Amino acid sequence: LQKTGKATSTISRNLASIRCFYQFMVNSRYMDTDPSANLESPKVEKKLPSVLTKKEVELLMEQPVPVDAKGARDKAMLELLYATGIRVSELISLNISDVDLDSGSIVCRSSETKSRTIPLGHIAIKYLKLYLNEYRKKLCTNEDVPYLFVNFHGQKMTRQGFWKIIKYYTAKAKINKTITPHTLRYSFAVHLIENGADLQAIQEMLGHSDISTT
Repeated sequence: LQKTGKATSTISRNLASIRCFYQFMVNSRYMDTDPSANLESPKVEKKLPSVLTKKEVELLMEQPVPVDAKGARDKAMLELLYATGIRVSELISLNISDVDLDSGSIVCRSSETKSRTIPLGHIAIKYLKLYLNEYRKKLCTNEDVPYLFVNFHGQKMTRQGFWKIIKYYTAKAKINKTITPHTLRYSFAVHLIENGADLQAIQEMLGHSDISTT
């Protein structure tokens, strides 16, 4: 694979499959030894994530027009994501009870035992209020559904659903960059650093247990 010029990530995936196969063969006693035990994995180069400029963020945020349920929901989601830097999985798992618009903050739960309180900017608060007060009930009439962001079936927004939203507005904004659901999270962190924010404060907001990740 190396001789044919395959990427190190491709070679690593193949090696992982080979190792799993031989571990199964040994554990099932079809073989006595694991011939893959001493194979060395190539070092996978860590690529820096794609980040939007402030101008590109503004362009993206301008795309959802909050004049109907979809526009208001999408606007609130994008503004909240960029204002807090939370993960997409955390965004779609937020409950209405996690949002405190009076104090201007959200409680983000990365696991059953871990949570953090993150302050919101006035723009995110503005569009969250609009979505919650006027439009969420049009998407979900069932008051027992706790999730903050729901789809047109009144159910929890999925990662795939949000990914489609990001792709749609990126194309609409004519941003020629590879954007992932995490791009706004990375952009949030970089823009804070550019404005002189403390790295440890950013670490806490992002929910990183290790400062080296930040």
